[in-house]
Amino acid sequence: MTSPDYPDKAELKELLNDRYELYNRKSFIENDPVCIPHLFENEDDIAISGFLTATIAWGQRPVLIRNARKMMHWMDDAPADYIRHFRESDLDRMQQFVHRTFSGTHLIYMIRALQQILQEEGKLEKAFKSNEPGAYAGITAFRQRMLRLPDTKGVSRHIADPEAGSAAKRLNMFLRWMVRSDNRGVDFGIWKIFSPAELICPLDVHSGGVARKLGLLSRKQDDRKAAEELTDALKEFDAEDPVKYDFALFGLGVNENFRKI
Repeated sequence: MTSPDYPDKAELKELLNDRYELYNRKSFIENDPVCIPHLFENEDDIAISGFLTATIAWGQRPVLIRNARKMMHWMDDAPADYIRHFRESDLDRMQQFVHRTFSGTHLIYMIRALQQILQEEGKLEKAFKSNEPGAYAGITAFRQRMLRLPDTKGVSRHIADPEAGSAAKRLNMFLRWMVRSDNRGVDFGIWKIFSPAELICPLDVHSGGVARKLGLLSRKQDDRKAAEELTDALKEFDAEDPVKYDFALFGLGVNENFRKI
């Protein structure tokens, strides 16, 4: 598949690299959900806050950032310590939390599940360990570990299931934050469970629309197969770090309204 606007791969690579350089900078952080884990220096706090923020990362960005900050404040701005040591009475205020379809009941379930993981594994990163390679296998393993508690109360719909064909956009975004690092100050690069080459490009309506316009994606649905197709296409431009172009696709779609309507 080629784009009528960018039929030449060299020209397309130049565009992607240009926008990657433009948007992958510290000024990007302020208005992006990644600003929440950037509030912390401790790696466990970064991981826990990053996961919880990514979980609610849909809808209007100012609203989700405000709600993610509320979660962190209710956890005494020490999310890892809170998860490890919370008392039952500490959960009372969490019942009031709501972000679109994500309720306080869902949040409390996740707090309990995360505590179990930290007690067993020590680090959230280890919950993504799988016998199979790749990010989707890791996400599947993580999902299974998160849903072991009785009475999931509908929380399963908030943890994407790649086995059911989900692109798992928010979890792939979270893994990008944790795994890749290029010393530009946005992504953290604190997890070693995957290499950047194993990551999957986060796919949503914005990045999917841009990718199709650029000739990087032919599949019409924004599902797992499409995310894999897009990532494979981006590997032609950087096999070791294809997901860096998430910055370019996001910027072109959200900031420049580049995607097809």
